[in-house]
Amino acid sequence: MSGEVLWPYLALVLVGFLPNEVWRWLAVVLSRGISEDSEIIVWVRAVATAVLAGVVARLLFFPPGTLAAVPLSVRLAAVAIGFTTFLAVRRSVFAGVLAGEAALVIGAALAGH
Repeated sequence: MSGEVLWPYLALVLVGFLPNEVWRWLAVVLSRGISEDSEIIVWVRAVATAVLAGVVARLLFFPPGTLAAVPLSVRLAAVAIGFTTFLAVRRSVFAGVLAGEAALVIGAALAGH
């Protein structure tokens, strides 16, 4: 591969990945010694969960691009299937995302989108 082809990937790593990774490692270093049950950690977990719930709700009810063509019932069913799989497979995020994505793709195909 020539350098011209690899440039977008290098830019993605430099601008997208590394700036975020610095904050993750800083958080790991600074959080050593803090109890998992401390008030600050419980608060941070609650805020992170709320932000994630907001993003999921926005994607469900106000989807961008091609996802908007998929019926709401299919999107809701995919979330329900993904969450049920997550619970059924020992709280496996990977299994839940995989099942939800598969349900979304199959549902969209059956709906003709």
